[in-house]
Amino acid sequence: MKQAVISGTGLFTPPNSISNAELVACFNAYVEQFNAENADAIAAGTVTALEPSSEGFIEKASGIKARHVMEKEGILDPKRMVPRIPERSDEELSLQAEICVKAAQQALDRAGRTAADIDMVLVACSNMQRPYPAMAVEVQNALGIDGYGFDMNVACSSATFGIQTAVAAVQSGQARAVLILNPEITSAHLNWRDRDSHFIFGDACTAIVVEAKDAATSQYQWEILDTRLKTSFSNNIRNNFGFMNRFDESGVGKPDKLFRQQGRKVFKDVCPMAAEMIKASIANAGLQVEQVSRYWLHQANLNMNQLIARMILGRDAEPQEAPVILDTYANTSSAGSVIAFHKYSDDLPAGAYGVICSFGAGYSIGSVVIRKL
Repeated sequence: MKQAVISGTGLFTPPNSISNAELVACFNAYVEQFNAENADAIAAGTVTALEPSSEGFIEKASGIKARHVMEKEGILDPKRMVPRIPERSDEELSLQAEICVKAAQQALDRAGRTAADIDMVLVACSNMQRPYPAMAVEVQNALGIDGYGFDMNVACSSATFGIQTAVAAVQSGQARAVLILNPEITSAHLNWRDRDSHFIFGDACTAIVVEAKDAATSQYQWEILDTRLKTSFSNNIRNNFGFMNRFDESGVGKPDKLFRQQGRKVFKDVCPMAAEMIKASIANAGLQVEQVSRYWLHQANLNMNQLIARMILGRDAEPQEAPVILDTYANTSSAGSVIAFHKYSDDLPAGAYGVICSFGAGYSIGSVVIRKL
């Protein structure tokens, strides 16, 4: 059976960034406007007054200071609070495919590969721009790849589930090399008027090349030693948007058609699940926790990551042991752990061990143990 490696990664970062200060100013303007317009109903007790947000609240709750977005003016308009992005014709490259291509080109360059070397394209993310044609097939066409492609969605764990899918294709000989893409335009599914979640997400796209070890030539190779996946059904993170919404007009446009979560329950449930998964993956790879140099964790919440690292290590992690990128990127769903890996892996020496782990809605958890070559 062929051994698989990660031979290259890529990252597309949108040019626009929104600071907590900008976000809070817009949100509080909306709150003031809403409370003024509904003053009589609020006084009568039939409508609940909205509470303002603050920079301190956001940073304490999440560790997030800013987020990149595809378009910011619409988000920061208190009367709109939705990105303004014109719809494209069917003949134009779709927005999600466009950011995939940009991230893919960097990953291919780092892997020392071209489109001719790729047999499979996998687009794995939380929200697809459309049901079909598959985004992966559009990206395949845009890059000139001869092979096949398909989409998959395991929410924030899509990247690690995608890595396992790519490993299986390489090991079976079905693909020489696989291009995995995680295009997260999360600004489209976020309720920017919800105080508890309006600050959580940011946009980005990551790319990963997985190929057979015996054919890889890149200087950025990481041997994949173990992959472990787990799902457990939960409603604590949910988005009900879908084509069946139009069956019942009373639900159209309601908050449940966007991202929503019960944060405290998620924190309590997911942290121990993720820590146990990571420890099991390390053991299955024949390693001890002490041998692992770095953990590239899903970038959802700083408090979650700190607790998970503590559960694994038995102590607080040093900054270099569990790098954080969510302070400037926010939660980029499936892209988060790969952004951390992309930015904080080149400095490690050959022979170093690391773990890429993602966790999120489903619940879903994916853990990948790797060794630098």
